[in-house]
Amino acid sequence: MKKSLTLLLSLIFVTSAVMTGCGGNNTTNSKGEGNTNGAAESTNAAATEEPASSEPFEMTIRHTQVGADKQKRLAILEDVVKKVESEVPGLTFKLDGVDSDVNRKEKLRGEMAAGNPPEIFDLFGSPDSKIYAKESKLLDLTPILDELGIRDKFSNLDPFTYEGKIYGLPIGGSGEGFFYNKEYYTGKGWKAPATFAELEQQLADIKADGKVPLAGASKAGWVPLMLANHLWSRYAGPDVTAKFATGEAKWTDPNVVKGFAKYKEWEDKGYFKKGELGFEYAEYTTQFTSGEAILMYDGTWKSSVFKAGQSGEGLIGKVGFFNIPPVEGGVGDQTALMRDVNNGYGFSATAAEDPRQLEAVKSFIKNLFNEEMQLRGLVEDGVLPAMKMDQNVLNENITDDLMSEIVAVLNDSGSSFPAFDSLVQADVTTEISNIQIQKLIGGQTTPEKMAEVLQKVQDEANAAVE
Repeated sequence: MKKSLTLLLSLIFVTSAVMTGCGGNNTTNSKGEGNTNGAAESTNAAATEEPASSEPFEMTIRHTQVGADKQKRLAILEDVVKKVESEVPGLTFKLDGVDSDVNRKEKLRGEMAAGNPPEIFDLFGSPDSKIYAKESKLLDLTPILDELGIRDKFSNLDPFTYEGKIYGLPIGGSGEGFFYNKEYYTGKGWKAPATFAELEQQLADIKADGKVPLAGASKAGWVPLMLANHLWSRYAGPDVTAKFATGEAKWTDPNVVKGFAKYKEWEDKGYFKKGELGFEYAEYTTQFTSGEAILMYDGTWKSSVFKAGQSGEGLIGKVGFFNIPPVEGGVGDQTALMRDVNNGYGFSATAAEDPRQLEAVKSFIKNLFNEEMQLRGLVEDGVLPAMKMDQNVLNENITDDLMSEIVAVLNDSGSSFPAFDSLVQADVTTEISNIQIQKLIGGQTTPEKMAEVLQKVQDEANAAVE
C-alpha cells in the first residue's frame, strides 16, 4: 500500500535526524517542556511589558531569496514583513538579499565573529546553528515557541537544537534527484532508469545524439557536490559521511573514492556542458529549461521553476523526477535519498535586550511559521513543509503532476541522509567545495589525491575537537 504523504514527511525529517545524530541534544520531556529555566521566565516577562516607545525603529532581515527563480519565495517573505510591520508600532524592516553561499560562508561568519549579525537572518541548521549557539550569538527561541504554542508543530528541530534549546527554525524541507525532460525521453521510447547501468546508457545515448546529458555549473562548488555527494553515498553507503567527523570512516575509503571516480568518469566522457567551471547556478537551470541539457540533478525546490510565469514555464507537464538508481555492489540502502530541513531563519541574541525587537521576532515567527505560509511554500515554490500538516490538506493542495511525481519518488525511498556540509566541519566543507571538486572537474587532481587531501583536513578538524 502506498505510504501516506503525512508518513512521508515524517520519514523525511525523522530519518534525517537519526542520520545527523542530533536527537540526543533534545532534552524536552513528554509535555514538550524544555530546559529553559530562567531564560524562559525572563523572555516571557519581557513579552508582557508594553513597548518602551512607539518611535520609529529599524530591523534588518538577511535573506537569500535573490534571482528570478526565487521570486515566489521572496513574495512570501514580503507578505510576512508587511504583516509584522502592521503589528509592531514604529517598526520598519530592511530587506538585505544576499546569495546563499556568500551569506553562509562569508558575510554571516564575519558578522558573527564581529558580534554584529542582522537581527533576523537566513541560517543553516547543522552545524552552523550549533556553533553560533555555543558562542551565545543566537536568540533562544524555546520560550517563544512555547508561548506561541507551536513548539511541537515542527516535524524536526534537531538541526537547530543545541543543549536542549532551539536556536533557529526550518522554513521547509527538500530532497535531491534528477529532473529529466520527459518529452525527449518519450521521443526515445525511454522511461526513468531503473538501474545504474540503464542510466549510464541513457547518458551515453544523449551525448551521441548531440545533446548535453547533464546540466553543469560548477563555479560554486555546492552545485556539482549535490550529485557527487549522492554518488559516493551510493558506493560507500548513505551513512558514510556522518562517520567522517567521528573517525569511523575516511574519505580515502575505496568506496568513497569510487564515487569520486564515477563523477570524474562522467566529466571525462563529456556528459556535462563544456566550460561549466565558469557557470553560475542560474546558468545550470537555463541549460535545462532551454532544452540544451536533458537531465539536471537538483533539489526538489527547483520544481517551482516549472510553473506559470517562471523561467521553465515552457516545460510545464514535460518534466519528470527520479532518484539515482541502485549501484551494483553499493553499500547500504540503495534507495536512500538526500533530504534535510537545514535551511531556515535565526535571530540575533541581542534581540532579548530590546522589548520591541523581541516583539518583532515573535510576530515574525507567528506570521511566517504557520499552515498558510507552509502551504504557500509548497504550492508556489515547491518547498516541502517543515511543519506537521494534515494529510487531507496536503493532498488537496498538491495539484501539479511534477510535485505528485516528486512525492512518489520520496515515498519509494527507504531512508534518507543529510548533505555532507551538515555533517563535516567547516574547514572540510571549504576544502571540498572551494578547491577539490573544481580541481577534479578541471583535471588538476585525481579521485585518490582528492581523497587524501580531504582526509588530511578531516584529521586536523577532528583533532581540533578533541
